[in-house]
Amino acid sequence: MGRPGFRTRTGILSFVGVATIAVAAGPGAPAAASRPATGSGAHSFAQTVTTSNGHDEDVEGADELNSFALERTAPALTVPGKALAAAEAQAAALPEVGGNWSQLTTTPDNAEPKGYTDPVWSNAGAGFSTVSGRVTALAADGPDVYMGAADGGVWRSTNSGSTWAPVDDQMGTLSIGALAVNASDHSVWVGTGEANTNADSYAGQGVYRFTRGSSTLVRIGGDELSGFTVYRIVFDGHGTVYAATNSGLWQRSASNLTAPWTLVLKPQPNPTDNPYLTSFITDVVVRPGTNGAVVLAADGWRGAGDPPADTSYNGFYLSTDHGTAGTFHEIRAAGAINNKDIGRVTFGYAADGSKLYAIIQSPSMLLAGDSTVLQGIFLSANGDPRGPWTLIANSASLCASGSGLTCPSTYQPGVQAWYNQAIVVDPANPDHLVVGLEEQYQSFNAGATWTTISPYWNYIFPCDAKGTCPLATHPDQHAVAVDGNTLFIGNDGGVYARNFQNHAPRGGWTNLNKSIHTLQYYDAEAGYQNGRLSEWGGLQDNGTTFIRAGGSSTLTPAGGDGGYVIVNPNNARDAVGEYVNMNPYLTTDGGHTFTTITPSCADAVGPPITNCDPSPRFIAPLVTDVNNPDHWVTGGEFVWTDTAAWHTVCDTTSCDWRNVHDSGAGHSITALAVNGSVTYAAWCGPCNPGGAAPFASGIDTNYGGTWHTINVSHLPNRYIAGLTVDPSNPAHIYVVYNGYSRHWILGGGTGHLFESQNGGGNWTDISGNLPDVPSDALVLSHGMLALGTDIGAFLAKAGDGHGTTWARLGNNLPNSAVDDLRLDPDGHTLLAATHGRGLWSIKLP
Repeated sequence: MGRPGFRTRTGILSFVGVATIAVAAGPGAPAAASRPATGSGAHSFAQTVTTSNGHDEDVEGADELNSFALERTAPALTVPGKALAAAEAQAAALPEVGGNWSQLTTTPDNAEPKGYTDPVWSNAGAGFSTVSGRVTALAADGPDVYMGAADGGVWRSTNSGSTWAPVDDQMGTLSIGALAVNASDHSVWVGTGEANTNADSYAGQGVYRFTRGSSTLVRIGGDELSGFTVYRIVFDGHGTVYAATNSGLWQRSASNLTAPWTLVLKPQPNPTDNPYLTSFITDVVVRPGTNGAVVLAADGWRGAGDPPADTSYNGFYLSTDHGTAGTFHEIRAAGAINNKDIGRVTFGYAADGSKLYAIIQSPSMLLAGDSTVLQGIFLSANGDPRGPWTLIANSASLCASGSGLTCPSTYQPGVQAWYNQAIVVDPANPDHLVVGLEEQYQSFNAGATWTTISPYWNYIFPCDAKGTCPLATHPDQHAVAVDGNTLFIGNDGGVYARNFQNHAPRGGWTNLNKSIHTLQYYDAEAGYQNGRLSEWGGLQDNGTTFIRAGGSSTLTPAGGDGGYVIVNPNNARDAVGEYVNMNPYLTTDGGHTFTTITPSCADAVGPPITNCDPSPRFIAPLVTDVNNPDHWVTGGEFVWTDTAAWHTVCDTTSCDWRNVHDSGAGHSITALAVNGSVTYAAWCGPCNPGGAAPFASGIDTNYGGTWHTINVSHLPNRYIAGLTVDPSNPAHIYVVYNGYSRHWILGGGTGHLFESQNGGGNWTDISGNLPDVPSDALVLSHGMLALGTDIGAFLAKAGDGHGTTWARLGNNLPNSAVDDLRLDPDGHTLLAATHGRGLWSIKLP
């Protein structure tokens, strides 16, 4: 996910993670010469009950949370799991209009395109090759390999990963947390809800199952696990299956598919479902050779945050009676483990049960903002969960094993151990294991010595005499699987494989991303180039991409987390991308070179400007005037305007961004709309539900000549995700609300889309028959309204504001969140940026 400190022209900037009230996604990393980290970000849209505190990368802090989690939950801390399912049922009952959506991102994303070597922003030399979106789960069954993506669904390969295809794009959610193959019948079990407590992790709708060769996923049990995230699914080999979730450990029969799940372990009773009083069962294992009798689980809430989270129930829980409810008891791990400082845990048993390994994250180190949050990797040499345990690796020893990270620094191995953990033990050799954190590490002698087999990147290595480095994979490792002698890994850049018996410290990897299309966009926009359209977009952890007109591949000219984009509609070689915390950069040569133009105090490449912006969101809004593509506006606490466009300069000596409005101390701008001299700016502040002061949102505007705050007391008190102004009338404005209505969230109000004809003086609810679902972006074109939501796109005629009737737009868009909708320069084509299945377009009917 992210990269914390990164090397710039002025040296190393220390962007160590900060405590937030979020389910943050990965923090940051170090950097190479004159470049910000190619990172990932911590963004979290805990769709249902997963909002929590966290430590995040770079300078993210609470703003990263604002990007997603709070949009779906504010003003509350949680949303019932049934809310999403209810919205999908409402959508299914609507009529459908329009034809088929066309997927634009059908080729691999080239993270290091030849000739794109900007010294600050490119990935040149990182070794990433082609990438897809974040992979969260893997399972192998002979030549059949299964992959689960963050919000991209389940994918299957029948040829050991050479080619892939999605299994069921219309299942209840495409957010995947766990995969497991039941060896008794070769069925595949899917735990929905990504469990990495990162900012853009959606909660799930339970556990699904499909048979070998099938393309339909069927939910197992009832709605007991709806709204949860699933860390692990485990079969005991004797007819029982376990699901480790963020709300306890659940058990059921592996054969009686209609039976409900049974809760067997929930250390923290948490009767109010407070996200800070949770039972995050981050892993469960059954000791081999015990006929399913010995079951070990870890309660491992990551801890930290403001307010502080309760980690008093964290620890190891053991049952010696087949995991039956009431038989688990907390055990003290003897030896090197600090039992009072256990956060997220991942276990790995040897196939014969003779050895047990554990990765343990430290809540106290997370709270302190340390350069690593890894308590250590530990070994119980006798396989007993009680130990004695021996420390076999820590941040320092992993750093000395050939890591691509630098120690000491502000970003060392294990800095994101709350976000990325994976472990696999060789079925034929109890002393051979592979561990995934930000990087992949291997040991053939039970942890006595280690080698880094997939470093963070190649920047610190001299490589060979020709300057050629072996292929790196991508940082932030989430999943591992072994089949025969093949090791598969999944990370923020996709799926890679290597010979499991390879002793070499680096290299030997095969990139398996050629046919995986799971890119996670925040925004996208198109412009003409040689009479044809080209598209730019911003991605989670995979930079700013460019699809050239007539090109054969998606290119990544700029690395790091991408965000909003601006594209010259008449010349797509002119574009602006955005790194986190309002760090825009512009190009006029199609991405070969960039100029950084940030008014943020969190300047990514140099000292900030005087009177910089103190509180931009993790993904800050960046828009153009609806009638003038050379008039740009962005915002953090302040509203910034720029008319220098493609000649813009912003550094400590001169800055073309002008601060035209202060939304208020503690506020962060969430959406902007501009028509000539009129600007609308939506904000939240405080933005964190559960804090000392209640969540609040509002809209400021200078419509009428002076800046003022619009009276929105009769509108929902939820997160404002979008503003759309009529190009022909600056007084005509639409506001898009995220989250769910008061049916699901106390104090959330009702409605998702409101219209004003007089600059916000009066508002009309035009939600009509829209599903009650988080809504993200609105397009107004030729008398039609197109709305992007977490469950697809909807279309209605723009009318008098009364009785608006909506229909589903298109019939083959995967069930991934539509983070943004844009109108192409032709005025008739919609561009949808999904956060898990790439870019799609459709002609307006």
